Amino acid sequence: MIEDILKNEPRQDASTPPDAFLRVIATLMDQGDANNEAHYRPKALEMLNATLAREGFEAFYGDDRKCYLRRTDGNRSVLQQVLPHRPFSQAEQEKRDQLEAFLKQCSEDQLIEEVLLPLLRQLGFQRISVTGHRDKALEYGKDLWMRFVLPTQHMLYFGIQAKKGKLDASGRSTENIAEILNQTTMMLGHELFDPEVNRRVLVDHAYIVAGGEITKAARNWLGQRLDATKRSQIMFMDRSDILNLFVASNVALPKGASPDDDEQPSDFSF
Repeated sequence: MIEDILKNEPRQDASTPPDAFLRVIATLMDQGDANNEAHYRPKALEMLNATLAREGFEAFYGDDRKCYLRRTDGNRSVLQQVLPHRPFSQAEQEKRDQLEAFLKQCSEDQLIEEVLLPLLRQLGFQRISVTGHRDKALEYGKDLWMRFVLPTQHMLYFGIQAKKGKLDASGRSTENIAEILNQTTMMLGHELFDPEVNRRVLVDHAYIVAGGEITKAARNWLGQRLDATKRSQIMFMDRSDILNLFVASNVALPKGASPDDDEQPSDFSF
């Protein structure tokens, strides 16, 4: 049925409905249009899901009380257009502030497990494997690795080196960028094993993620010490990027980040 609706609209892949269809669902299921039922529209949601279930999708309301679609397979990824640089509503800005306060006091493991993991899953990355800090000898420069499947079904592999605080080129910095250089070089040169395809693969790109700021000096310092090939493999994500992506993707706040529970329990699960 979905394939026959808005079939001429561009879409991410053959199994994903176009963005225009998602906008239609969000408009039709606006909670402000509730009539003869509760504001979260359980009857309308039940009727919609009876149809969507045949196509492998499910509608639900997020923390922002907007209607979204997610797959009903094991992945259960949410279908939406992520616009991290759009203006945020007051509720979204409050959520951003709460997450920022959490990032300022969380540990490195919390940054990885409670913030990055749900965010990356929400963004469509697969096979996310956390190395953790219990066995440093097996990290090989990365805190976690993951893969992303292109519309052509080719796979790209990513490694992430995450640091809790600010990354600077200053020798006095708590997290010196020279340490990141060594870990990134190790990451890009080490093979990892993907059990689902039963082969060893190299990391295509390396994410350097910081719970604080990544200064321009640190980015320039790192770029000057990498050859052209490796420079093209490096991507940065600092606190501002994490906050904007987290809010725009409507990921639930980690435990302890929000002082009060929402009036309506969130159905945004992973």
